[in-house]
Amino acid sequence: MSKPLSDHDRKKQISVRGLAGVENVTDLKQNFNRHLHFTMVKDRNVATKRDYYLALAHTVREHLVGRWIRTQQRYYEKDPKRVYYISLEFYMGRTLQNTMVNLALENACDEAMYQLGLDMEELEDMEEDAGLGNGGLGRLAACFLDSMASLGLAAYGYGIRYEFGIFNQKIVNGWQVEEADDWLRYGNPWEKARPEYTRPVQYYGRTEHHPDGVKWVDTQVVLALPYDTPVPGYRNNIVNTMRLWSAKAPCEFNLKDFNVGGYIQAVLDRNLAENISRVLYPNDNFFEGKELRLKQEYFVVSATLQDIIRRFKVSKFGSREIARTDFRKLPDKVAIQLNDTHPAMAIPELMRVLVDEEKLAWDMAWDICVRTCAYTNHTVLPEALERWPVDLFAHLLPRHLEIVYEINRRHLERVAAKYPGDGDRLRRMSLIEEGGQKRINMAHLCIVGSHAVNGVARIHSDILKATVFKDFYEMEPDKFQNKTNGITPRRWLVMCNPGLAEVIAERIGEEFIRDLDQLQNLRKYVNDEAFIRDVAKVKQENKLKFAVHLEEHYKVKINPNSMFDIQVKRIHEYKRQLLNCLHMITYYNRIKKEPNKQWTPRTIMVGGKAAPGYHTAKMIIRLITAIGEIINNDPVVGDRLKIIFLENYRVTLAEKAIPAADLSEQISTAGTEASGTGNMKFMLNGALTIGTMDGANVEMAEEAGEGNLFIFGMRVDDVDALDKKGYHAEEYYNRLPELKQAIDQIAGGFFSPKQPDLFKEIINMLMHHDRFKVFADYEDYMKCQEEVNALYKNPKEWTKKVIHNIAGCGKFSSDRTIAQYAREIWGMEPTLEKFAAPEK
Repeated sequence: MSKPLSDHDRKKQISVRGLAGVENVTDLKQNFNRHLHFTMVKDRNVATKRDYYLALAHTVREHLVGRWIRTQQRYYEKDPKRVYYISLEFYMGRTLQNTMVNLALENACDEAMYQLGLDMEELEDMEEDAGLGNGGLGRLAACFLDSMASLGLAAYGYGIRYEFGIFNQKIVNGWQVEEADDWLRYGNPWEKARPEYTRPVQYYGRTEHHPDGVKWVDTQVVLALPYDTPVPGYRNNIVNTMRLWSAKAPCEFNLKDFNVGGYIQAVLDRNLAENISRVLYPNDNFFEGKELRLKQEYFVVSATLQDIIRRFKVSKFGSREIARTDFRKLPDKVAIQLNDTHPAMAIPELMRVLVDEEKLAWDMAWDICVRTCAYTNHTVLPEALERWPVDLFAHLLPRHLEIVYEINRRHLERVAAKYPGDGDRLRRMSLIEEGGQKRINMAHLCIVGSHAVNGVARIHSDILKATVFKDFYEMEPDKFQNKTNGITPRRWLVMCNPGLAEVIAERIGEEFIRDLDQLQNLRKYVNDEAFIRDVAKVKQENKLKFAVHLEEHYKVKINPNSMFDIQVKRIHEYKRQLLNCLHMITYYNRIKKEPNKQWTPRTIMVGGKAAPGYHTAKMIIRLITAIGEIINNDPVVGDRLKIIFLENYRVTLAEKAIPAADLSEQISTAGTEASGTGNMKFMLNGALTIGTMDGANVEMAEEAGEGNLFIFGMRVDDVDALDKKGYHAEEYYNRLPELKQAIDQIAGGFFSPKQPDLFKEIINMLMHHDRFKVFADYEDYMKCQEEVNALYKNPKEWTKKVIHNIAGCGKFSSDRTIAQYAREIWGMEPTLEKFAAPEK
């Protein structure tokens, strides 16, 4: 029997990683050594692992540059419609491996490094995650950039270059501790500063009304300095741009101002302006109405719109005009997509530019604005909706407040004309919420100022039309659309799970990487013994690899033959990590009660960050770690049940955990998770889902067949009915002995013997004011988990369901999502056509 392949030799066999041609490898080695010498200024005697990583990054980046310049040149010549995706978050993760995948350089780089005596995976591990996002919304933006480039759209991602991204999470004595994410400490080889395109952004000041229009004067100026990052499409030689703005004080900052004590203090005060791009707000699905956050939102919008208008005005290649001056053409050349309400200021800012600066009449400006902008809603949770106090607005952005008032006046005139005498409807639909302190409802501003509004899964879009935006839907039903989220199969299959990608490619070829619908061709292999064996083998290899990773990083021994049951997502009450906790405790109690029964072994892993100010979420983490301390040290249980909290969950950890998962936990209360995208990643990587009929789970069940997911719990209608009737946790507590036992254990200090009342707030919440009805789904969840256990004992039937799931994943490619945005919202046509390579 031949000896097992080394990781290196196995990679060489994998076709989806690109060919390692001899010339290619020789070239790469030469360029690598050149960068080590000239860029890093090191030789092999003193170079560190990080130097080698940076030399490799610069080597790979060279392969982007020609394509990047050619792509932008072609856009200038062809003058296509451009789409601007504006987001306060881009959760990019690492760039090196993704770039190699999209450029088909992976095998060649691997071979080059191997010949130089270096280990590719060790070098890849030196790269910092670009953690410029909190969770789903920011990662969606990153997947969308990949798909827009892969579909040949002239697209730009615009956001903020935060100096500090999402905090790093440490678990200390079971508690979350945050530390700053200084991701730029060693420099970022993927970005190129573009100081020549610096733009001024104005704040504060006052407005003057003149016969020839309005002037915004006496403002404070902050400069926006752009940094460009290349976004390569999948093997089509297209490279788009993500442009992130960094805040810089102008040279004269505070020096022309005689109210400042002196020169030194004035220079030190430059920090105040530059704080705008210092740090990402770490809230997911929660609105914190801070002035600095509003400054950030206006900062990205103002700088981006200046860029959009400059690019629009530059004449078409070969034309005689100095510049375009007819703004009526703007919607034919520009689409602006607002990722949630965070960039909602784009609407009043575009109006300000068109009316005050370009001197257009209001009605024409408004028509242009609405036809250009579109809004994506990401949540129905009331605490997440942005409602800015009017007085903060008046102080920071006085001209924009006047414009919002004028938008609202005309909007309410239209409402009154359509629904005469309905004062209550006027109040509900106003952009300004009266009562207490007046607030601006940013979602209402986005709906009124956009030509398209979409939710991110079918059920979510339906809920928007039936509840939160019902009045707006009745008035303009054609505005409302659905665009179910997706994920890029490049990062979330080919890159993170090459073994599975290869097993699939051996059966159906490689086209599925650009056209994920082709995965349905796997249905004919659902009873193919060899394919079943191959899929199961890849899963087992991924589990072993992840088990090794966990042992190295967390010093925990785990049983790789146990079911890997994983819930990774931000910690939030609506995501119901507490329901998972109740299952852990109940399963533990059952094992203790009958220790000699044949229990299905499980390793239950939970990961995710809690917003630093979200006390309940931090207590949930402490509960999970406390349960683990007891269960993991109970000799009766042994390795039949282990609880692990995955510290510092982030894109890079997801890429390791998801391919190793057997069971994916998607257990939010029906009607609360807008879509979810982690659910799709698990499905594509061969895990089965246990979940409620919420978000995209509904469509996943439809695509794979409901019998191939473990669906449990209340549907949206049941939740509504329970709300009407009244949810009383005690009823469940008194009726279900196992639930009562679990709650009594938490409350009595079984899991926190040194502080028996450590979790009293959690118990109090669950028993008396649980908005997300954990107990109402407990019984069905436990029943469903028993079905999971039974099926896992039959590996062949389990794997058949896995294959049905992978085969049903086509719809959940972000390529499909983006093609729908392009055709149905942006008025653009995606293409799979390749550009010529630079060397051609």
